[in-house]
Amino acid sequence: MQRVSRASVRVEDQTTGEIGQGLCVLLGVGIDDDDDDAVAMAGKIAGLRIFSDAAGLMNLDINEAGGGVLLISQFTLHGDARKGRRPSFINAAREDIAKPLYERVGVLLERQRIAVAYGVFGAQMDVELVNEGPVTILLDTKKLF
Repeated sequence: MQRVSRASVRVEDQTTGEIGQGLCVLLGVGIDDDDDDAVAMAGKIAGLRIFSDAAGLMNLDINEAGGGVLLISQFTLHGDARKGRRPSFINAAREDIAKPLYERVGVLLERQRIAVAYGVFGAQMDVELVNEGPVTILLDTKKLF
């Protein structure tokens, strides 16, 4: 995820989601992910204190900063390019598993009173953002990194 001053997503020349200040979250769902991972991911997104307070320190979470989330599905995050020249995506969940978990993360964020804008699951999207800081944070519910 990236802290942004603004972000938007377009599908076929139509804006499907946009936010001002907040987080652009590129969410990849793995073959071994389940509802517990969706709950953990939403909690981490909502709770991370990566927005600046009055002193310029990263002490505020997204609610305290008044930001929104642009949630984009991105299976290519599970691409494994360690061998050869073509990435393998065997660790990315199929749509029947990934889409409900992606949507669940969004619903859980909305329940925490966070404004969520969405991309279109599985579509070819053009994502535009201004990374503020820059601040980019990698999150993994399996804690592999």
